[in-house]
Amino acid sequence: MTAPATAAPDHPRFAVGVLAFCGVVVAVMQTIVVPLLPHIPALTGATPAAASWLVTVTLLTGAVFTPVLGRVGDMYGKRRVLVGSLGVLVVGSVLCAVSSHIGVLITGRALQGAAIAVVPLGISILRDELPPERVLSAVALMSSTLGIGAAVGLPVAAVVIENFDWHTMFWVSGAIGVLDIVLVLRCVPESPLRSRGRFDAIGALGLSAALVCLLLAVTQGGDWGWTSARTLGLLAVAVVVALLWGAYELRMPTPMVDLRVSARPAVLLTNVAALLIGFAFYANSLVTAQMVQEPKATGYGLGASLVVSGLCLLPGGLAMVAFSPVSARISAGRGPKTSLALAAGIIAVGYVVRYFTSHSLWLIVAGATVVSAGTAIAYSALPALVMRGVPVGETGAANGLNTLMRSIGQAFCSATVAAVLANMTFLAGGRTAPTLQAYQLVFLIAAGAALLALAVTLCLPGGRADTGTVKGNRRSRSRTRAMPIQEGA
Repeated sequence: MTAPATAAPDHPRFAVGVLAFCGVVVAVMQTIVVPLLPHIPALTGATPAAASWLVTVTLLTGAVFTPVLGRVGDMYGKRRVLVGSLGVLVVGSVLCAVSSHIGVLITGRALQGAAIAVVPLGISILRDELPPERVLSAVALMSSTLGIGAAVGLPVAAVVIENFDWHTMFWVSGAIGVLDIVLVLRCVPESPLRSRGRFDAIGALGLSAALVCLLLAVTQGGDWGWTSARTLGLLAVAVVVALLWGAYELRMPTPMVDLRVSARPAVLLTNVAALLIGFAFYANSLVTAQMVQEPKATGYGLGASLVVSGLCLLPGGLAMVAFSPVSARISAGRGPKTSLALAAGIIAVGYVVRYFTSHSLWLIVAGATVVSAGTAIAYSALPALVMRGVPVGETGAANGLNTLMRSIGQAFCSATVAAVLANMTFLAGGRTAPTLQAYQLVFLIAAGAALLALAVTLCLPGGRADTGTVKGNRRSRSRTRAMPIQEGA
């Protein structure tokens, strides 16, 4: 017996706005502790190495849970899993709000990181529920929330830290998480589309193990030593587990990740481009605030306060809001391949601007904003390219994998930036600081990543999107490519 499809809300715009708001909130969680990191040892009695785990652990749990929860949503209900993810964020926020113990804080941050799965789940819901003419613009906005939240999180956190007790930002994030849950339950319908089969628990564990080993090696390699036994051992384990996992997945009738679909040029190259775009974008977030805070004794630093340095990224966040609909219009008219190629070019231009304008606050902000605008167009185009190449029943898992690739790109970027800034230093005003050439090298590396993304994008098959694969009409697709909710599901 087939259950009746959940009716879409009378005002689908509310659903788009609610899901986008949820995306911004979970993305803010990824960067909200960055301004606090230098103060964590004094506030908690933890070592600087332990404090760094407040960022590392969110990267790990986000990478692990994003594709897993995307698959779970495809099988058991996207809104159901999305609400659960927001509930995990609330629990993590409360843990951080009530304690100053580093172990509790790391646990809470791990739970907050797992909630990043909200973004691919939201994309899948929008694809299922909206009429065809609204899918591209809504998905573009939802995807861009990853960058919008990252840009907004730093200045918001800086203001809170300088004016209130630092636990306040976790109480606020927990309260907003509860508000998100209420809004989702009232405004977002559950999709009737489900994929067939059983959940691949072994595949999920194998993927998680490979990702944890890889990302631990990448994020901690700078502290442990890139040639240390621990780093090389984790990389070796990641490769072996990934190979075994891949062999297992190819034999499964309903795998955690459909590697045959993922190996299609349209999907594989899109995910490679996502990794490179994630790398290029993250450099902008990592170095902008730090660069303007460097003391004037360095010859290039502006000695800006924590709040001012955070506000330097705010225009970029606003640019991402403004340019996500632009990307949707380009994708509708010229295809998402054109949008992604244009975005990669804009990001590269933004870093060239940054290379030559490292002494002026306003020109630094301008260059950072150009990079953010390019990222908005890229992040908006990536889900359209993914949806073009995968069945409707795998939308959540496929977008989760694409989001994962962006996270891996960010992890490699973080390691690269840390290595460059730590190895190109000089004495300035009685302290060690990165040289101007170190920052400029970061800009060149990020521009190179953007140009590589451009080259990969140009190799993608096709031009215009296949409208049949991005339409939001759930009735036509439930007859052909997905299984409606069955009684007892």
